[in-house]
Amino acid sequence: MLKITTQSDAELTRLVLEGRLAGPWVEELARCWREVAGSRQSPVVVDLSGVTFIDPEGKAILAKMSQQGAKFHAAGCLTRCIVDEISRADCPESSRSSRKDKREGE
Repeated sequence: MLKITTQSDAELTRLVLEGRLAGPWVEELARCWREVAGSRQSPVVVDLSGVTFIDPEGKAILAKMSQQGAKFHAAGCLTRCIVDEISRADCPESSRSSRKDKREGE
Protein backbone atom coordinates (compact mmCIF):
# COMPACT_ATOMS: atom_id res chain seq x y z
CA MET A 1 0.00 0.00 0.00
CA LEU A 2 1.14 3.56 -0.72
CA LYS A 3 -0.26 6.75 0.76
CA ILE A 4 0.29 9.91 -1.30
CA THR A 5 -0.35 13.30 0.28
CA THR A 6 -0.08 16.55 -1.66
CA GLN A 7 0.84 19.72 0.22
CA SER A 8 1.03 23.02 -1.65
CA ASP A 9 1.77 26.61 -0.82
CA ALA A 10 2.93 29.62 -2.84
CA GLU A 11 6.58 28.51 -2.83
CA LEU A 12 6.51 24.73 -3.06
CA THR A 13 4.44 21.65 -3.83
CA ARG A 14 5.31 18.56 -1.79
CA LEU A 15 4.28 14.98 -2.54
CA VAL A 16 4.66 12.93 0.63
CA LEU A 17 4.88 9.17 -0.02
CA GLU A 18 4.40 6.57 2.70
CA GLY A 19 4.56 2.81 2.22
CA ARG A 20 5.57 0.63 -0.72
CA LEU A 21 6.20 2.09 -4.17
CA ALA A 22 5.49 -1.11 -6.08
CA GLY A 23 2.90 -2.80 -8.26
CA PRO A 24 -0.32 -0.84 -8.85
CA TRP A 25 0.90 1.98 -6.61
CA VAL A 26 3.46 2.98 -9.24
CA GLU A 27 0.68 3.89 -11.67
CA GLU A 28 -1.13 5.77 -8.90
CA LEU A 29 2.00 7.86 -8.29
CA ALA A 30 2.32 8.44 -12.05
CA ARG A 31 -1.28 9.69 -12.13
CA CYS A 32 -0.68 12.03 -9.18
CA TRP A 33 2.54 13.28 -10.77
CA ARG A 34 0.77 14.07 -14.05
CA GLU A 35 -1.82 16.12 -12.14
CA VAL A 36 0.76 17.99 -10.08
CA ALA A 37 3.24 18.52 -12.93
CA GLY A 38 0.52 19.75 -15.25
CA SER A 39 -0.82 22.35 -12.84
CA ARG A 40 2.23 23.40 -10.83
CA GLN A 41 3.48 26.92 -10.60
CA SER A 42 6.12 26.09 -7.99
CA PRO A 43 8.90 23.50 -7.60
CA VAL A 44 7.89 19.97 -6.57
CA VAL A 45 9.64 18.06 -3.79
CA VAL A 46 8.88 14.37 -3.40
CA ASP A 47 9.33 13.28 0.22
CA LEU A 48 10.40 9.64 0.26
CA SER A 49 11.20 9.46 3.98
CA GLY A 50 8.16 7.25 4.65
CA VAL A 51 8.81 4.82 1.78
CA THR A 52 9.71 1.29 2.86
CA PHE A 53 10.24 -0.41 -0.51
CA ILE A 54 10.75 0.62 -4.16
CA ASP A 55 10.53 -1.92 -6.99
CA PRO A 56 12.16 -1.41 -10.44
CA GLU A 57 9.00 0.19 -11.87
CA GLY A 58 8.89 2.55 -8.88
CA LYS A 59 12.50 3.50 -9.50
CA ALA A 60 11.66 4.14 -13.17
CA ILE A 61 8.80 6.53 -12.34
CA LEU A 62 11.03 8.39 -9.88
CA ALA A 63 13.69 8.73 -12.60
CA LYS A 64 11.08 10.10 -15.01
CA MET A 65 9.86 12.54 -12.37
CA SER A 66 13.44 13.66 -11.78
CA GLN A 67 13.94 14.29 -15.50
CA GLN A 68 10.79 16.42 -15.42
CA GLY A 69 12.08 18.58 -12.57
CA ALA A 70 11.08 16.83 -9.33
CA LYS A 71 13.47 17.09 -6.39
CA PHE A 72 13.64 14.39 -3.72
CA HIS A 73 13.93 14.26 0.04
CA ALA A 74 15.18 10.86 1.16
CA ALA A 75 15.88 9.76 4.73
CA GLY A 76 16.61 6.02 4.73
CA CYS A 77 19.48 4.09 3.20
CA LEU A 78 17.26 2.55 0.50
CA THR A 79 15.75 5.79 -0.70
CA ARG A 80 19.01 7.76 -0.49
CA CYS A 81 20.73 5.11 -2.61
CA ILE A 82 17.98 5.18 -5.22
CA VAL A 83 17.93 8.99 -5.32
CA ASP A 84 21.73 8.98 -5.76
CA GLU A 85 21.43 6.51 -8.64
CA ILE A 86 18.74 8.61 -10.29
CA SER A 87 20.84 11.77 -9.85
CA ARG A 88 23.86 10.10 -11.46
CA ALA A 89 21.70 8.88 -14.34
CA ASP A 90 20.43 12.44 -14.89
CA CYS A 91 24.04 13.72 -15.10
CA PRO A 92 25.99 11.05 -17.02
CA GLU A 93 28.71 13.51 -18.05
CA SER A 94 29.57 14.47 -14.47
CA SER A 95 29.70 10.85 -13.28
CA ARG A 96 31.92 9.88 -16.22
CA SER A 97 34.33 12.73 -15.51
CA SER A 98 34.47 11.90 -11.79
CA ARG A 99 35.29 8.26 -12.59
CA LYS A 100 37.93 9.44 -15.06
CA ASP A 101 39.42 11.78 -12.43
CA LYS A 102 39.65 8.89 -9.97
CA ARG A 103 41.44 6.69 -12.52
CA GLU A 104 43.87 9.45 -13.45
CA GLY A 105 44.68 10.08 -9.79
CA GLU A 106 45.67 6.46 -9.19
